[in-house]
Amino acid sequence: MPVTSTPEDEVVSITADLIRIDTSNFGASDETVGEAAAADYLAQRLIEVGLEPEVIVTTSDARRAVTLRIPGTDPDAGALLLHGHIDTVPAVASDWSHPPFGADMDDGYVWGRGAVDMKDMDAMILSVIRSWARESVRPRRDIVVLFLPDEEAGGRHGGHWLVENRPDIFTGVTHAVGEVGGFSITVNDDLRLYPIQTAEKGIRWLTLRAQARAGHGSMIHPDNAVTQIASAVARIGGFAWPRRRTRTVDRFLQDLGEAYGIEVDMDDPGPLLERLGTLGFLVGATLQNTANPTILTAGYKHNVIPGTATAGIDGRVLPGYEEEFEETIRALVGPGIDIEHETVDIALEAPLDGPLLDLMASVLRAEDPGARPIPYMISGGTDAKAFSRLGIECYGFSPLRMPADLDYWRLFHGVDERVPIEGLQFGVRVLDRFLRAC
Repeated sequence: MPVTSTPEDEVVSITADLIRIDTSNFGASDETVGEAAAADYLAQRLIEVGLEPEVIVTTSDARRAVTLRIPGTDPDAGALLLHGHIDTVPAVASDWSHPPFGADMDDGYVWGRGAVDMKDMDAMILSVIRSWARESVRPRRDIVVLFLPDEEAGGRHGGHWLVENRPDIFTGVTHAVGEVGGFSITVNDDLRLYPIQTAEKGIRWLTLRAQARAGHGSMIHPDNAVTQIASAVARIGGFAWPRRRTRTVDRFLQDLGEAYGIEVDMDDPGPLLERLGTLGFLVGATLQNTANPTILTAGYKHNVIPGTATAGIDGRVLPGYEEEFEETIRALVGPGIDIEHETVDIALEAPLDGPLLDLMASVLRAEDPGARPIPYMISGGTDAKAFSRLGIECYGFSPLRMPADLDYWRLFHGVDERVPIEGLQFGVRVLDRFLRAC
């Protein structure tokens, strides 16, 4: 591919290149193979401009990460970790209007799986770093660039593996910047909110297991594993979790209310959430713990009562309310059913104020005078969970100016994922300003 001279040109072509590499993460399946190709692509693009990245094989040759440290001019300044994941969730091509791995450019967008989660940010990072290499730019503080596999399946083959096996990568790192934040929400022509992720819920992926006596389906059979597991799932799915307040969400709601001119009732923020469209569902999930049944497995034949039935639960916990979650789930499940924790990961909450957030605000306003950054919590999880275990303060800041009528949150893991070309170019300018001033 021809080398272009500006990050704004490169970010579009690199985003398209990355989308064309199918990095669908199917977990431990042999189908999860594209991360290696994407890692090699990223490394090669860094080598092209004279840099010396390291490609790291994590748990198998198919799972690879890429890292690079850019030395800063101030040896006393803490290093900044700049990270992005290269895997995506799968896509069913027949559901899409554009091929999910075609990277079509149409109607001002680049279309494809990963366009906003998060190959756009990977491309921004790569474009800025390549530009710096050509211009011999040195930042004030060390910047550690890290492209990761396996974020979409919990990071056990990526971020968590690196924290446990390659702690040298994180030497001196005090802050980290990754997904999901810095995107615009249009309030009016003169005001756009840019949520900066300062917190995220923890993960509790559970398997419930009921075991009972197997038998013939035609008989009276009160001891039925399917009935037991179905009852437990119904209790969990129908439970109304109490609202809980955290400092990040309180601040977010207050800032939203001010922007929309609404008096916010912290005990009943429903009217405000309705103004946010799809984002309101995410914000609502950060006001409480959640547990959603996602999998049911039992039996193999109509006339055989199975001896075992299982269910999968996707639990998400607020910072500080982990114990309440565990106690509530145990009470809802009831006796006689085992609870297995498949994936457990921490909730986190970074400071809501400070020089780094002030800098994010200033570089956003430099490119968009109508920008107003505000902190917020996401209901999902990111690789920040791994890095925060090292005491690193983690933020989500992958800047994008989005069209006012684009339902951004439906694009994540959704059909017809796409990113606006002008938004990409805006983002790479903001990221360049931010990293130069760090």
